[in-house]
Amino acid sequence: MKTLLIGLFTATTLAAPAPSMTSAAIDTYMRDALESTGLPGVSVVVTHAGKVVHAAGYGHDSQGRAVTENTPMRVASVSKSFTAMAVMTLVERGKIKLDEPVTAQLRGFTMDDPRAARITVRQLLNQTSGLSDTTVDVNELNDATSLADYTARLADDGLRADPGTRWEYCNVNYNLAARLVEVASGRSFGDYLRERVFGPLGMKSSAVSDQVVKPADGYNSIFGVWLPRPELPAFLDDSGSGGVITTAADMGKWLIAQTGDGRPLVKRQSLETMHAPTPIRDYGMGWGVDDETGQLTHSGNLFTYTAVEAISPKTGYGIAVMTNSAALQDDAYAIMLGLSAMSEGRTPEPPGGDRQLYELVLGVIALAAIGLAAVGAMRARRWAARRAGKPRWRIGLRLVPVLLPAAVLAAYPDLLSFLMNGRTVTWAQLTYFPAPLSIALAVTALAGVLVAAARTYTLCSLASGR
Repeated sequence: MKTLLIGLFTATTLAAPAPSMTSAAIDTYMRDALESTGLPGVSVVVTHAGKVVHAAGYGHDSQGRAVTENTPMRVASVSKSFTAMAVMTLVERGKIKLDEPVTAQLRGFTMDDPRAARITVRQLLNQTSGLSDTTVDVNELNDATSLADYTARLADDGLRADPGTRWEYCNVNYNLAARLVEVASGRSFGDYLRERVFGPLGMKSSAVSDQVVKPADGYNSIFGVWLPRPELPAFLDDSGSGGVITTAADMGKWLIAQTGDGRPLVKRQSLETMHAPTPIRDYGMGWGVDDETGQLTHSGNLFTYTAVEAISPKTGYGIAVMTNSAALQDDAYAIMLGLSAMSEGRTPEPPGGDRQLYELVLGVIALAAIGLAAVGAMRARRWAARRAGKPRWRIGLRLVPVLLPAAVLAAYPDLLSFLMNGRTVTWAQLTYFPAPLSIALAVTALAGVLVAAARTYTLCSLASGR
């Protein structure tokens, strides 16, 4: 696979631009996408052969200002590719050893697991270190005040697997990598990115702190209505896993560097190392790798922002899409897929509609639950009369179906955490982009509890002769 990627990138300079990828065609597609998705704001950049083909913004921010290619937004886990680049610049300078243990290079890093002493820097970047949300206290880490504090808080945590044997997406990997950058360079992570990554590329509107670059306010969709929300507090500033704030214009410069067409930050070999998948998983260093096409992508999702970046060794195109919103449907990724199709000369699928459909269905479920609860309460006497004198266990079984939504609600965070492969989910998080689902479940659970209460009360009244 690595040889294939090298060959494809070498052939990039020979790839002719797709006839459908003109600035005007992209603009038309984006305006249609904005209308069909209903997104409050979105910015996009498309690059090819060292040039920006199209960079623009669409929609508005919470202040009613037009979103442009210069509107700063958080890009969440897209940040990981920047962190990997920062590490590789230090690898080339001999300040970091890619295949030596992290503990030998990062003072203050200890864990309550002897296997942690074998984690290498490469394994951090490849997400094969054995670190997992299931074995670290994510909530405690989110309260960290610095990367040094974050690292120290891992002292009583452990690993899920032996280093190098299992791939698992875990933000801790990249926050440790960011702290390693600080220790190896003697600079704060934000300063190092500015001096060695953002600065050389001319990314003047990019940072890892909202004290340096203020991002646009984000939105959540609540049954089709976009509401401005502050981003959920967590460890964001200086974070290597998701702290980058940038613009579409700056992302164009980043994509050109990643395709090897712009000013090189590292040698070609280092770039190929970051883009190469591991034998364990089709994931490089801050980049997912499509095994069939070789396309490199990485999405980012916070609670009020979504973003995605993609580069294609096959066509030489780079694409980044950023939105100042988050919902049940990731429309940024759908837009990227449409633009990727255009870059390959294919007709793109029109994005949008899924979010509206999902939220409509959830809204109908919530309304239906309210209606059924009203009917159930009105018929409680009839229900109780038919079951008067029956064994309590049989009556209890009859109440199980209406109480089932309440049981699901009680287990809601843990259930989603299980479905997300152990990633920590909190009640506060469930009030953000999953809000339509959370509301529908809460309404359904409350409706069931009210029906059960009405039936039980009526049954007890009949039994007492009232």
